[in-house]
Amino acid sequence: MGPLDDAQRNALADLLGMTRLPAEYTTVSLPLLDTLLRDAVGASVHEVVTELVGPVGDKAGDRQRAASERAEVWTWLKDHPTVVAQPALADWAATVRRSGLIAGSTDRTREILAQVLRVLAELPAPGVPRPVFAETVLRHTHALDDGTRTAGLVLRALAAIYDVEPPADAAERRALWERAGIADDELSSVVLAAGFRPAGDDVASRILRSCADAGHVAALTLAQIRAADWAVGPAEAWIFENPSVLALAITRFGMDCPPMVVTSGWPSSAGILLLRTLTAAGTRLSYHGDLDGEGLRIAAHVIARTGARPWRMTSADYLESVDDGPPVGRVTPAPWDDDLGEHLRRVGKTVSEERTAPVLLDELARHHGL
Repeated sequence: MGPLDDAQRNALADLLGMTRLPAEYTTVSLPLLDTLLRDAVGASVHEVVTELVGPVGDKAGDRQRAASERAEVWTWLKDHPTVVAQPALADWAATVRRSGLIAGSTDRTREILAQVLRVLAELPAPGVPRPVFAETVLRHTHALDDGTRTAGLVLRALAAIYDVEPPADAAERRALWERAGIADDELSSVVLAAGFRPAGDDVASRILRSCADAGHVAALTLAQIRAADWAVGPAEAWIFENPSVLALAITRFGMDCPPMVVTSGWPSSAGILLLRTLTAAGTRLSYHGDLDGEGLRIAAHVIARTGARPWRMTSADYLESVDDGPPVGRVTPAPWDDDLGEHLRRVGKTVSEERTAPVLLDELARHHGL
């Protein structure tokens, strides 16, 4: 304690029963002081101080509780199913953590991040305007307006998923929203499919049947898929990343082509809606794509959004097929195979879907007795 003036030194000496005045700076034992106060006034040090100056805070305890609450928020974000399902979001989650709490509040941070994760779980959207999507998902028409914290965090997450730089201006923001199916044009969003013969009388069903019977590929717009009414789908369907594989399949199988969909890289709104429609109709979806960094991210995206299962995309498949090829680019973990990402980084060579197409089509021929 100190520095103590003369009056304080005298008071302290009287309180502690000292034979001499304490120095200007002195040490007082709290256990001794507590005993003296209990004997003198029947109250502890804590009770006396509370009576004299008001409630006494526990700064160390407060700091510990605050640290625990912060850690809980960041652990919740890191382990959230939406983040786990798409490993590309791990870096985004780490960046959010480094940015710190929103307004210094764990409650506010969790509230905003929960909104962001709800949005990400619903993307890509089926080509709806942003205010309509925001009202549907967040119950607030303007929740995703430019300049809102939620919109900014969503766009940074989308940039991580698509492996692009965060948007720097309005045009880039609009392009990223459109890539995620927000305000996507119902006519320009198209998906390629073959081998489907749905029983319905809607436009998409008739187009698919006609093309399947003629051994051709169907190009369905978002509007046509939205109008489809499929209560029952085929038992299984095969999804490819690259249109060239579908072209090879049509050439080989013709009108006997098994049900196939091609995402053409990152799937459009039409592609995601078609795959979700098939899943809802009971179809089992099997997905294959390029074995490189972006291919893993596309696969994780499709699997997380449609319930498809990865097909021939394991570490063994990669190591069996890898030879010379382009660099794999930035690699993120594959949720379905803990070692696959590490093998890609170590070997560093892409296995394109076109390289493995003959093996894939041979397997389909055996599976379907063709």
